[in-house]
Amino acid sequence: MASARPLFARPHRQYALKFVVIAEGSDLGEIRSSGRDPVNTKRADEDTAGPVMLTPQQALWLELMQFYIREAWLLDERKLKEWLDLFTDDVLYFLPRRKNVPRREAHRELTPLGDLAILEEDKRYLEMRVARLDTGMAWAEDPPSRTRHLIGNLEATPLENGEVEARTAFLVYRSHLETDHQLLSGCREDLLRKVDGAWKVARRTIVLDANVLLDKNLSVFL
Repeated sequence: MASARPLFARPHRQYALKFVVIAEGSDLGEIRSSGRDPVNTKRADEDTAGPVMLTPQQALWLELMQFYIREAWLLDERKLKEWLDLFTDDVLYFLPRRKNVPRREAHRELTPLGDLAILEEDKRYLEMRVARLDTGMAWAEDPPSRTRHLIGNLEATPLENGEVEARTAFLVYRSHLETDHQLLSGCREDLLRKVDGAWKVARRTIVLDANVLLDKNLSVFL
């Protein structure tokens, strides 16, 4: 006997999205009247969806969000050498201290460059930190921590020189051994630059929400 077909079963269809970048300042009415309609409301077939319009700013946002998602996976999968490739050779990796100050002195809340900071590292120092993990002498990370980086709230501002200022919020969960765990939250302010057609971080400033780190160490990358 043939098996009964589910009452609400529907054939599965796959749709391919097509993105069309609309130059800033373009008038949608002019585009349509010229015969170059970017939104094709009639599908050529049932398996193809019409194109989706994107402004250059939206296209940039999608491109950078993909960059940050890839970075998060590289960190969580401990592919740190590949993670290092996401930084320029002249990168500055900066984690200032955060102080409790009165509202009228909010400009003093974060320590500036050159003042006492939690981290102020260049590419060479980042490479040394990554290499040290393979020496067997990094006791805080042997066995290694399990991390989960969650990145969101991306804002991207293109600059005239082709670089981009990007700001993201993050949550990083770290579990180590049986009972050690840590939750870090904050934001990252990046300067992104294209090198050989790929985005790379030229400067990263990490601002933690907490002004005192109560954990044993800060051995993970943010």
